[in-house]
Amino acid sequence: MPSQPSVKTNDDGRITRRFRELAKAGELGLVAYITAGDPTLEASEKIVLAAAEAGADVIELGVPFSDPVADGPTIQRASERALRSGTTMAGVLELVRRIRLHSEVPLVIFSYFNPILQMGLDRFAAAAAGAGADGVLVTDLTPEEAGPHRAAMGAKGLDTVFLGAPTSTDARLEKIAGCSSGFLYLISRNGVTGARDLLPDELPALARRVRRITKLPIAVGFGISLPEHVSVLGGIADAAVVGSALVSEIEKAATPESAAKGVADRIRLLKNAARNGVSQRRSEP
Repeated sequence: MPSQPSVKTNDDGRITRRFRELAKAGELGLVAYITAGDPTLEASEKIVLAAAEAGADVIELGVPFSDPVADGPTIQRASERALRSGTTMAGVLELVRRIRLHSEVPLVIFSYFNPILQMGLDRFAAAAAGAGADGVLVTDLTPEEAGPHRAAMGAKGLDTVFLGAPTSTDARLEKIAGCSSGFLYLISRNGVTGARDLLPDELPALARRVRRITKLPIAVGFGISLPEHVSVLGGIADAAVVGSALVSEIEKAATPESAAKGVADRIRLLKNAARNGVSQRRSEP
């Protein structure tokens, strides 16, 4: 098997800077996921800018895909709506460019590998970096097969974020961390995305295991939807990733403006929980 290329970490990138600021403030970060183009790309621009203004620290822009095997029904429906509205990878990158005219919020392209491969790794990397993206997360790309992807993204200064899971061994987590830059995305539980009432009891031990392996910021996702989830994560992670709960706000909204307001209100609620949770833990004996 060919060796993995060495890719320089983007120490001055927006993602790294934001996590550095959060660490200095002792504050849990909030990573917000939305499906780009749901219900339209124009609406997504309003929603992303509202999310950033409300306190989202990093925003993941999901590229709609026809076979989103890692996603639960909420995000599956969002992909279907986005595809029906004509959203393409080129459209998502143009959305990044438009957002960057108004905001410096870190942006991560969240995609399955097929749309990136179809565009071409080098062409995609150049277009994403040129538009103002900061990182790329590919849900179905394994570290063993990621060499060309990492090389292409790293050459353009894009962070590469990989997924760790509860089923990952320590050896595999080391490999995942070695391929990641910006942050490591830790899946909280087995299964697909979707809001849940409770976090897994095993999550704190899993997070501690990952913490022993890497110095990268750890962002925990899958099932994070409630303020109490975020409060708990403040003691074990660097960021909470919220997706389905935000996509649900978009799904039920009658207009892009009401979607943007619903997402912003939910982010403020979760971000306040993150700050209050940290403050409460500091005051505990």
